Amino acid sequence: MTNIETTVKVDSFPVQYDPIDFKFYGVSSSVSGVGYNIAKALTTLGDNPVFFSIIGNDIYKKVILNELAENQISTNHVLPLIEQTVQSCILNDGSRRKIVLDLKDIQEAKYPTDALKDIIGQIDIAVVCNINFSRGLLKPLKCAGKIIATDVHALSDINDNYNNDYVKYADILFLSNEKIIGNEKDIIEQLSKEYSHKIIVVGMGENGLLIYTRESQKIERFPAVKTRKVVNTIGAGDALFSCFMHCYANTKDPYYSIKMAAIFASYKIGENGGAKGFLTGKELMEISAEGNTQESID
Repeated sequence: MTNIETTVKVDSFPVQYDPIDFKFYGVSSSVSGVGYNIAKALTTLGDNPVFFSIIGNDIYKKVILNELAENQISTNHVLPLIEQTVQSCILNDGSRRKIVLDLKDIQEAKYPTDALKDIIGQIDIAVVCNINFSRGLLKPLKCAGKIIATDVHALSDINDNYNNDYVKYADILFLSNEKIIGNEKDIIEQLSKEYSHKIIVVGMGENGLLIYTRESQKIERFPAVKTRKVVNTIGAGDALFSCFMHCYANTKDPYYSIKMAAIFASYKIGENGGAKGFLTGKELMEISAEGNTQESID
């Protein structure tokens, strides 16, 4: 998904009512959305992703296409198939956030699966976000023997109706612990028994993350990393997922990949906006070499 994102700095939650609140550089708008965030992060790291997305045929179309071109992301598969572009408004106090996401009618849109035919031979890994229009791409990718990675975000039940297809088809599965706090290991164990994922990662914010690999049959915990002051945590999960996929595509080493991804995500949240604050591959290696890494713990 690609959307127009507006971030609003608030003093605290709950937000106290006031007829007007004057801010100076406290409100900003930019191109964002999970799909765009991942495509931009991968491009910044040095990859060359083929980006599939649906946008609106409205005043934001030109803004989005220009932004993609500026960031050297191909617009060939970015299709204006709906009338209005998806928009989000994110209230944040520096540590917590409240997202209001207006999906317009994008959940009724369908991405043409024929678009895969021309490029399927070039695909190393398919990073399929759990927006509804990507659902039809899962089966053809699996039938073609491609590795499928997806992030289902705030999953609370392994049999969740909306996310079931994404969970079922994924080889690499990411999710957050926002709806399973305290039950993270139980959910991983349920998923590993029910499905055949090679890798499962659960992000736990400032409490680090858990990673399971089918090869090891173990769940390991990695602590969070701090590389600079936190400004806005929005997009941290997208950054973690993106960098993991970048490193895994190059090394096939899940533990190295998650260590590097934790650094990448930590640095990203030092900037405001879901698609901002990404390190280049060279910068990531430099920060890692400076000692900002972490050891796994039981």
